[in-house]
Amino acid sequence: MNLKMLASVALTGGEWVIYLLLLCSVVALAVIVERSIVLRREESALADLDAVFLRGSGTKGLPELEKLIAGHPGAAARILQAGLAQAQYGAAGVEDHLVAATLSEKRGLERRLLILGTLGNNAPFVGLFGTVLGVIKSFHDLAASGSGPEVVMQGLSEALIATAVGLFVAIPCVVSYNYLTSKAKDLLARTESFGRILLAQVRAQHAPRE
Repeated sequence: MNLKMLASVALTGGEWVIYLLLLCSVVALAVIVERSIVLRREESALADLDAVFLRGSGTKGLPELEKLIAGHPGAAARILQAGLAQAQYGAAGVEDHLVAATLSEKRGLERRLLILGTLGNNAPFVGLFGTVLGVIKSFHDLAASGSGPEVVMQGLSEALIATAVGLFVAIPCVVSYNYLTSKAKDLLARTESFGRILLAQVRAQHAPRE
């Protein structure tokens, strides 16, 4: 890419950057809505599983507990089912499968959140890039037309819109990313507590009896 081509790109102004940021905002909104629905559904499923698991773990054997959990949807139920399926091999086998299932479900819960994190970190810089392009175009137009400073002021005010739009996109993305990430971590932490209870029950079942 030669200097003439770079100059032509710089003189396009920042309007196209604004449209790009608006497109990114639509993508971000779709991710926020979709992840919010998924995590709310997972939270509801975990709440239903909570009472069943805590009640069943103390009164029923592992096969009966596995049947109870099998009827429940959600990531927590799938993680516990993966552990219970290995109960016959002892606590070590159960723990390994719980960890593996947790890592797999973690990827599912955090899917597409990287989009929000990326937009939150980079949208202000993209907006600033649009502002810089707008400023370059304003001074170029001033030099070409020989008009007064009011032409530059108008161009600068339009160029600053790109920075404002970048912040407009970035702030909700950062807030949503932090909130949804904390929700996913909370779900996995609560599921881990169920896994610890399950491991204790498996160890008790396989403990040598005198």
